[in-house]
Amino acid sequence: MRRKLVVGNWKMNGSRLANTELLAGLEAAGPFDADVAVCPPFPYLADVALSLQGKRIAWGAQDCSSHEDGAYTGEVSAAMLAEFGCKYVIVGHSERRAYHAESDQRVADKAKVALAHHLTPIVCVGETLVEREAEQTAAVVKRQMSAVIHTLGHCISQVVVAYEPVWAIGTGKTATPEQAQAVHALLRTQLHAATPKSDEMQILYGGSVKPDNAATLFCQPDIDGGLIGGASLKAADFAAICRAAA
Repeated sequence: MRRKLVVGNWKMNGSRLANTELLAGLEAAGPFDADVAVCPPFPYLADVALSLQGKRIAWGAQDCSSHEDGAYTGEVSAAMLAEFGCKYVIVGHSERRAYHAESDQRVADKAKVALAHHLTPIVCVGETLVEREAEQTAAVVKRQMSAVIHTLGHCISQVVVAYEPVWAIGTGKTATPEQAQAVHALLRTQLHAATPKSDEMQILYGGSVKPDNAATLFCQPDIDGGLIGGASLKAADFAAICRAAA
């Protein structure tokens, strides 16, 4: 069976004091019978790395550049993230696609450079409410995933995929377990055509996962954990979600 993975995406939240208290709370609530990671904002990576060194919680970043280095003001390279001990990096989050006009190919290029520096990309795909209501969910997520598959080739088996229905992020709405499972199964089928290791790949759900719905989502056959936003900022809530993954 695939081991469950729960990743906290702190987004643009936190402070040194709040982060210290959050990580202390998570450490006290563990250990968890699932893989757990947190992705803080860039300025806090050093603090988080120092705090979690030698512990069971991994850390990662919320984005990386598609370039190796150079004159790209404001960008952060995968090599830099690797130097700070990151295990994961989120690429293609819906907020990056929407607010920074990231194309499917740019997301794929980021995943490629991340793998080159031994980071595990968490590749996000998902549809908007307009696309879902137009019955375009399958077409949208398959298109987004296809760009990554085409760019990575057989290395696609080394990524984690996260399905995040955009209409369920920060809105309080959540896809039903059946709706989420249907898209996860679709992605698994698409990955199966690309790699014989598709059954080993983790596909996470990211869309307003809370302590009270985590267990019913995570028990679906193709949902292997969660990419958690707001609930990852509260130690008790995030810990409860991590326990539900067991």
